[in-house]
Amino acid sequence: MGKFFTKTIATALAVLLVAYLIKGVTVDNSVTALLVALVLGLLNTFVKPLLIVLTIPITFFTFGLFLIFINVFIIYLVSEIVPGFQVAGFLTAIIFSFLVSFFTFLIESIIGRPTAE
Repeated sequence: MGKFFTKTIATALAVLLVAYLIKGVTVDNSVTALLVALVLGLLNTFVKPLLIVLTIPITFFTFGLFLIFINVFIIYLVSEIVPGFQVAGFLTAIIFSFLVSFFTFLIESIIGRPTAE
């Protein structure tokens, strides 16, 4: 549970930071960022693996580049589920996805990742 909590908090902080840095991303407040992090984590855990399995042929033929489309789809899905979170367009969603991953990694490196319980 500690690992999930730490990852969610780190992701929420990354969402707030990226929303501040990128013009096309809107996050109303910190509660919205926490909801974005929670929904993003759940979708990445349960929906994304299913999408990856279903799109193996196209992912193979695009040398893995189709995974970017899956990430963008997940970001758009989060923006539909969480009120107060909006992403302006496709390119903005790609940049948002990469930056949130990068900043989440950095934040987790700074605060430390809890060991498995």
